[in-house]
Amino acid sequence: MIKARVTVTLKSGVLDPQGKAIEHALSGLGFAGVDQVRQGKVFDLELAGSDRIKTEADLKAMCEKLLANTVIEDYAIVLA
Repeated sequence: MIKARVTVTLKSGVLDPQGKAIEHALSGLGFAGVDQVRQGKVFDLELAGSDRIKTEADLKAMCEKLLANTVIEDYAIVLA
């Protein structure tokens, strides 16, 4: 079994209205100095098998086909 974490974030230059709302909310809660909040999503996966190279290739395919909108999002894969 291989564990993996995929982090998906908006590409730089893409507007992030949810991040801006979080930034504004943090300021309203008294957290001064918070600037440029960008939000994203995290996927924790457990994959059968032990071939890390094949698993990483499969994860890249998953990101390209479903987990990330590669037009506006970047992704990073970390195998545990």
